[in-house]
Amino acid sequence: MTIYIALLRGINVGGNNMIKMSELKLMFEEMGFGKVQTYINSGNVLFTSENGAEQVRQRAEFEVNKAFGIAATVVIRTAAELERIIGDCPYKSDSLAAGESVQVTLLTEAASSEKMALLPIGVDGKDEFHNNGLEIYFLFRQSVLDSKLAKNMTKLGSTATSRNLNTINKLAALIKKMQ
Repeated sequence: MTIYIALLRGINVGGNNMIKMSELKLMFEEMGFGKVQTYINSGNVLFTSENGAEQVRQRAEFEVNKAFGIAATVVIRTAAELERIIGDCPYKSDSLAAGESVQVTLLTEAASSEKMALLPIGVDGKDEFHNNGLEIYFLFRQSVLDSKLAKNMTKLGSTATSRNLNTINKLAALIKKMQ
């Protein structure tokens, strides 16, 4: 049995694509997944399944659309992949200055070099990023809301969703309790 994390893109953001986490949890349980739990209101679901990641992803996207009428991208990672994501992060939480934050963008497929070229490097000497294939790590030196780099993240397309590093670490802690 594999522990998976489903990360839904664009759920409960700015009053759009509203899904109650209790209803999302129930949907995943009805899909036959085990040990289902959600974390915060942004569409993070932890669960177990014997199915492969791509099969789980496609089915989750279909069921979210069917149940809620939302065509949301679902990014799937295993517990082991989440641990690797944390270990590979070039920006460590304990070395962040006041006001700095780290976001991890998780993709269903690696971003093309053309898409990556659309992300400006060192905008205003403030923000930076590191591409790791299926994950892109962003260091925001001030508010994400004021970041020119953050505004350009939409150029990666709809196959990506982002979470802050605190959320990623909390999901990893919840996984440890599931094991």
